[in-house]
Amino acid sequence: MATRICIVGGGTGGTMLANRLAAKLHREIAHNKVKMTVLSNSPWHYFKPGLLYVPFGRYFKEDLRRSERSLLRPEVDFHVDEVSEFDYKANRIHTRSGQHYEYDYLVIATGLLSAPEQIEGLKEAGDHFYDYGPALRLAKKLKTIEKGRIFVTVSFPEKCEIAHECGIAPVESILMLDDFLRQRGVRNQIELVYSYPTLAMFQEHALFLQKATSEVLPSIFESRNIHYQRDFTLGRVDPDEKVAYSAEGGAENFDILLATPPPRPVDAVVHSLPAGASTEGWLPTDPKTLKVRGLENVYVIGDTTDLPISKAGGTAHAEAPVVVNNIVSEIRLGHPTAEYDGRVTAIGQMGLYAGMPLWYDYDSEVQPMPPTKLGGLMRRAFNRGYWSVARGIM
Repeated sequence: MATRICIVGGGTGGTMLANRLAAKLHREIAHNKVKMTVLSNSPWHYFKPGLLYVPFGRYFKEDLRRSERSLLRPEVDFHVDEVSEFDYKANRIHTRSGQHYEYDYLVIATGLLSAPEQIEGLKEAGDHFYDYGPALRLAKKLKTIEKGRIFVTVSFPEKCEIAHECGIAPVESILMLDDFLRQRGVRNQIELVYSYPTLAMFQEHALFLQKATSEVLPSIFESRNIHYQRDFTLGRVDPDEKVAYSAEGGAENFDILLATPPPRPVDAVVHSLPAGASTEGWLPTDPKTLKVRGLENVYVIGDTTDLPISKAGGTAHAEAPVVVNNIVSEIRLGHPTAEYDGRVTAIGQMGLYAGMPLWYDYDSEVQPMPPTKLGGLMRRAFNRGYWSVARGIM
């Protein structure tokens, strides 16, 4: 009987992993010793980092999506079906359509969802760019605003040692806003304010996930006349008065509230929690093997982990080879052989044209570099090459 590998999720992590795994196991697949299946709740694959550019008129929907089937190697079976339950004891997945899929190895790559409804008034009054619809609505506001105040705020999961989606994105957005409003000739009439919660990723009184970057940001903000505020944990929003209230007792008015919404795992993950999972649903993940703790044949990749690292495409890019090599070595040798070192790589978009390479791992914090036009060219090159990354070519 063929070894059945099931990958749930058609985003960056799931797609990249499926293609790399199929390439390594091509002989076993050709001889019917391995069968691979990818399940996704959508026929489309979205380049989520590209959503950051939508509010500034740089990208549109057709720039951001491809057919998931077109990105997968032909030997990978693909089904559009939403998973409703993971039955870990029976090695079975149940779907909304009433189907079930059995597996010998499972990889959960379901990403996360934006949940502005978790904060009172945020869904009604806040804007963000983490989904296409909200990003497009924000674009219309930024195109027409002539004066006022744009307040940027960041929200973390309840379990603060877990990051929000794409750690650098709020910083990227306010620096891009500064450039964009200068191009429109209205920057002098619009106040930009960046804020950060009191406690985030083991840090207090910070401006970013890690200490080194928190220390360099003030000089960058001050050079652009961007105000910043530590210790603002968004507690609720008054949509009528356009006031954001913090858990610390502060209040900030706004004309546009650009808020990183709280993230949450997908329903199927939350409704099928294994032992040791947080109440929010982030899966307890072995930091080295990337297995779900307590489940010997289940791996997790990308945003659904409970690892204290960025929830971003660069993270999944580094995790995918580890999971690929571990599944291949389990099939061929009977045990996993690869370990993940916590590496995360990215190029921060530091304004519309400048970029800054970033990398860190479990043992080393990110070391910020000066934003440069060369860094911006590197970011644009990555954006253009993303579809090759998803196909497992890069």
